[in-house]
Amino acid sequence: MAPTTAPRSSTPTSTSASATASGVRGQPPALGQRIVGRERVVAYYGAPGSGKLGVLGKTSPEQAAQSIIHRAAGFEHYGEPVLPAMELIATVARSGPGPGDTYSAPIPMAQVREYLDVAHEHHMLLILDLQPGRASFVAQAKALAPVLVDPSVGLALDPEWKVGPGGRPGNGLIGHSTAAGINAATSWLSGLVSARHLPDKLVVVHEFTASMLPDRQHITQHPGIEMVLHADGFGHPSTKVHVLQKLHFPSPPFGVGFKLFLTQDSRLMSPGEVMRLHPRPDVITYQ
Repeated sequence: MAPTTAPRSSTPTSTSASATASGVRGQPPALGQRIVGRERVVAYYGAPGSGKLGVLGKTSPEQAAQSIIHRAAGFEHYGEPVLPAMELIATVARSGPGPGDTYSAPIPMAQVREYLDVAHEHHMLLILDLQPGRASFVAQAKALAPVLVDPSVGLALDPEWKVGPGGRPGNGLIGHSTAAGINAATSWLSGLVSARHLPDKLVVVHEFTASMLPDRQHITQHPGIEMVLHADGFGHPSTKVHVLQKLHFPSPPFGVGFKLFLTQDSRLMSPGEVMRLHPRPDVITYQ
């Protein structure tokens, strides 16, 4: 289903209004519950200790959580409970070889767990973002298995930072991933969900050009995995909407994501503007 700019109604529903009045927010999924279509995820994106890679790292995890909750409140009147989240860059692409000559390095597990503790305290999702460089998504996901077994933890795959054997991420190079690389990671994660009897896992796949996922039509859905194709990229709102249109995201069961850049967008779109997009985003991320 090709996205268009035709607006959906942005009138608050009585269900969401009463939920807001009672202070009810979404909750991380339980067994048998879906995320996409049941809750709207609103996240901050970034890496620990610095705002250079996104707003999430500008403050402490606790301060970030409070800010996310405040930001997410703007989306509470549009049909589904809002589930705040932190999208934490767990492996960071780099210009030098790094560990194993992968041109990517993991953040310390202790930092991941610090964010996870805060996510638990505030009933949020923690989404672990992978910038794999020359490594594979599945290899980096497996290294995070000790935290991916937590019901509150999902995964994000970023093809922009996936390069071939001779590539170096960054410096204007936009990477790409095959469907096989995406499927290997989600198939493994599906197996983990099954083996550990976990709730569904949210998997976000970032994209802002068709070349980043050249054979996207071969990406498959696996049991226990709820995949969201996420429109990335910064610019004027009209440019961002044009990108969403050109990506032609498929219809459900795939969900739709949309990213907002707090400093790089020429004008920050309001929650109302985002909710008038078609298809209406299931995941909204602030960087």
